Amino acid sequence: MKPNKRELKHMERQFVVALTEACEAAEAEVPGFCWLTHDNGTHQFPAGLRVTWIFDTRANLEYALVDGFKQYAHERTLDALEQTGLDRGIISDCLQFDSEEACTNSQKGNWLARLTQLRRSRH
Repeated sequence: MKPNKRELKHMERQFVVALTEACEAAEAEVPGFCWLTHDNGTHQFPAGLRVTWIFDTRANLEYALVDGFKQYAHERTLDALEQTGLDRGIISDCLQFDSEEACTNSQKGNWLARLTQLRRSRH
């Protein structure tokens, strides 16, 4: 049976708690990692889910990706999904990576505009 709106809100809150733990771990373990965020676009959670892992600079992001960070982020996001009871299959298209530097250069630090642009460029 499909979850109702109340159950979906509860699941999203659980997901945020799990992502916060993943973020705190990454801040301590990964040089240059700053924060992460999630959004659903115009859809109700979890449809359209995107989790964006954000670094301070493009150079640190590129270094981390070469050093296996994509797998690290994938595993941490999977953990968050599992803790929430969501289907692991949605992760295949929900991860993206960016940097504070790129947002500052492209959108003058406006993360709402930046995330909207990233979402559009993926479709």
